This record gives sequence, structure tokens and C-alpha cells, in this order.
Amino acid sequence: MTEQDGRTLPRLVEVMQGLLAPDGCPWDREQTFASLRPYVIEEAFEVVDAIDRQNPELLKEELGDLLLQVVFQAELARAEGWFGPDDVIAAVCDKLVRRHPHVFGGAKVSDADGALHQWEKLKKEERRGRGALAGVPVALPALLRAVRVGEKAGAVGYDWPDAGGARAKVDEELAELDEALDRGDPLAAESELGDVLFALASFARKQAMDPEAALRTSLDRFSQRFERVEVAARSQGRTLDSMTPAELDELWQQAKREG
Repeated sequence: MTEQDGRTLPRLVEVMQGLLAPDGCPWDREQTFASLRPYVIEEAFEVVDAIDRQNPELLKEELGDLLLQVVFQAELARAEGWFGPDDVIAAVCDKLVRRHPHVFGGAKVSDADGALHQWEKLKKEERRGRGALAGVPVALPALLRAVRVGEKAGAVGYDWPDAGGARAKVDEELAELDEALDRGDPLAAESELGDVLFALASFARKQAMDPEAALRTSLDRFSQRFERVEVAARSQGRTLDSMTPAELDELWQQAKREG
């Protein structure tokens, strides 16, 4: 492990160049930035899944797949004359050195919070003249984007002083959702539902909770319990759509007791 220093990265670049060569892979040669976009997102989430599973072998594989997307796009950019893989690496190295003056310069920080504050300060200086929300990718998952938007707005003072204000906003938005539903206005109801979700994300942020992770955990828990319900129904020779609400609820309560 101590001997690994990343010198094998050029091999991946070389393999990618071979795939994109005139006599390379027909599928790879047809790809564009737009066609690769969903793969970048998919591979990033597969990395997250491997982390959540605490599976080192799977994580190694998925990090490789994500790295492939970086090299793939860098080679497409080279073909356009924009930049190449070395430019990508140089840019991120320069950024890391620039934003860590306490490591590569004479600045001093006392702890992780100090290092993060310094990072954000330097990033803000680099982006001077841009809007406070300019650095939040529109393509982020909606809950994560809501958190990042709230963080950026809060950094310039547009935020509740504590979690209590954010919690009150949840009640306010729920009331407005109910009003829209009572009026029978589906467009307004959808808009208010978005406001409820944004308010919940803001409350989670103020409580130092990750709403994306919380929802993912809830979905995993629901899926596991639902599978138990399906197994229990099959053991009775039944299907879920043939059972009454009371029977389904009984199986669900049993699944909850099991974990």
C-alpha cells in the first residue's frame, strides 16, 4: 500500500485513448458529453452505495468506474481542443494547494472547523462577483440541492438564527399546502409541497442532519419490511393484492416487530 503513488493513472488514459482511436470501440467513439451525463451520475451514486454497504471490494470497483468517467470526458475534451487529462489533474492540484495554505503555506488553523472556514473564505474570494448560489449545481438531487442552497444563503446571513425558526416554517408551509388542497388547486398544491420539502431540508440542515441520508435509510427500511410482508403473504398462499387492508396492516406490524 505504501508504494502506491498513482503512477499507474497514465495506463487508464492510454486504454481510453485506445478505445477512442479510429480502430477502437464503436460504442465509445459515439459517446458525447451529453450521452455520458447519466453514467457520471449513476457511477457517483454507486460509489455512495458501496460506502453505505461498507464493502471495500465494491468501493474499489465503483471508484474505478467513476474515475473512468473522468478520464473519458477528459479525452472527449482533448478531441475538442479544450483541455486534457493533465489539465484536469493540474487544476484540482492547484486548487487544493491554494485552499490549504495551512498545509502548503504559512497560515495557521487550530482544528477542522478552522480549516473548513478558511476553505470557504478562499472559495468565496475566488468567486467574487458571482451570486451566492452560483456554485450549487442544478443537477444535484433535489434534497441535497436544498441543503446546499440553504448553506449558501445562510453564509450571507439569509437564514434562521436557530432550528426553531426552520421548524416553524415547516408548519407554515404545511398549512399552505392544506389550503391549496382545500381549494382544489393542484398546481398550487404541488408548489406548496415543494415548499414543505424545502422547509424540511432546511430544518434538517439546522439540526445538522442529512435529509438525503435520512430518506435513503427510510426507503431501505421500508423496502426490507415490504419484502417481509411479501414473503409472509406467499407463505399463506396469498398475493398482496388479494388481501384486505386489515390483513396487510397485520403483516406490516409483524414486519415492523421483526426490525
